[in-house]
Amino acid sequence: MKDTQISTLSKKTYTYTILDAISCDIEVKANPYELSLEELFTMAARINKKRSFLFVSKVLGKHLPIHPQKGLLTGALLASRFAESIKGLNCQVTEKLIKSFNQNEMEFQSVTFIPKNVNPVVIGFAETATALGHAFFDCFEEAEYFHTTREEIDSLTPCITFEEEHSHATSHRCYIPISMIQNEREIILVDDEMTTGKTAINIIKSIHSQFPRKEYTVVSILDWRSEENKQRFTQLEKTLGIKINIVSLIGGNVVVNEITKLQEHEVQRDCFDPKEPLIEILSLSSFFESANVAANNKTPLIKETGRFGIESRANLDLHQKIQNASSELRQHRTGIRTLCLGTGEFMYIPMKLAAEMGSNIFYQSSTRSPIFTQDINGYGARHRISFPNPEDQDVAHFVYNIPPGEYDELFVFIEREVPAANLRPLVKQVEKLQIKSMKIVFFTH
Repeated sequence: MKDTQISTLSKKTYTYTILDAISCDIEVKANPYELSLEELFTMAARINKKRSFLFVSKVLGKHLPIHPQKGLLTGALLASRFAESIKGLNCQVTEKLIKSFNQNEMEFQSVTFIPKNVNPVVIGFAETATALGHAFFDCFEEAEYFHTTREEIDSLTPCITFEEEHSHATSHRCYIPISMIQNEREIILVDDEMTTGKTAINIIKSIHSQFPRKEYTVVSILDWRSEENKQRFTQLEKTLGIKINIVSLIGGNVVVNEITKLQEHEVQRDCFDPKEPLIEILSLSSFFESANVAANNKTPLIKETGRFGIESRANLDLHQKIQNASSELRQHRTGIRTLCLGTGEFMYIPMKLAAEMGSNIFYQSSTRSPIFTQDINGYGARHRISFPNPEDQDVAHFVYNIPPGEYDELFVFIEREVPAANLRPLVKQVEKLQIKSMKIVFFTH
């Protein structure tokens, strides 16, 4: 039995049946790079009263493990599409990017190809698109980037806040120098997918009420907005006197029908013998710079994530730091098949490190998002472990799609050092995965 079941009604029309409970009819109206939908996502059922389904990305490194270069490459493809469709630039790298994506070439490194006369402020949405937004920003010769955060930082006041109604954690905050946004530069919002576009509309309204400008661009891998939802963007343009550009790799419509109610107690549990891993604690604090601000566990965050803003000229320095740190991590590799795990919003630096740590490396991140799990071929969430976030014990984190015995080595990247007691629930869950070696990597202390 295969679930999610996919029925291809035509080259442009698909029906996804999720756990025999939810039916999603998808019509593809735009696919400029002729990418395969099956290369981009599968689907799963969410444990969320506001939205019952989830597009499980195969390129983000969030719910499914990926080759880390694939995540970086997806950001570059979106940047290429933006440059061509919105700025009218001739991107000579586009053909090579598409070929690398389709052939799963894993030698990709970040490339800069959008010239200095295009100098936007790029914003990645937490938590899923923090790495995607940064990978997109990597392609600009001159831009600035920050990502929204669910973190509450007592010592700072966010200059922008907005809500994401359908999300498991709805409030977003932006902790950046006001000069980064108190200007008239184009703002580019980067997310993994738009179903209604409400999140983008909310942040545009929030920004425009305080820092008005003439042009915004919304970038997403998937754009499933209905005609009614698109009209909301047109209406907002008229109301605010602005231009909103839309960029995506796939555009179309999705119609969701709930066939039957799923109950959370139906979630299937994994059954296997736990195996205690050999644990090693590593620190990369000498490679990265403390931001001198703390949240939750009072340990400093680091500057280089983009949470507090970063400009293009700092990217070369950041990439060099990552290259140096990855050389250090390579010396600690003992496994043949290795998983690198980012945590929550902390995705980009772990993804870049994973991309430079050698062969047989896979990457994904923990998430706040609770999803129904069923070990059925093709379904988007086949296995699950859950534990309190080591950096904030009040927040539950989940990791999906790691079958027992799939990896013999695990690197867990945690931005701030935490007490050993905070790690015990995570270690206990990893024991179920039968991984021989576990390295816990901190970036500040």
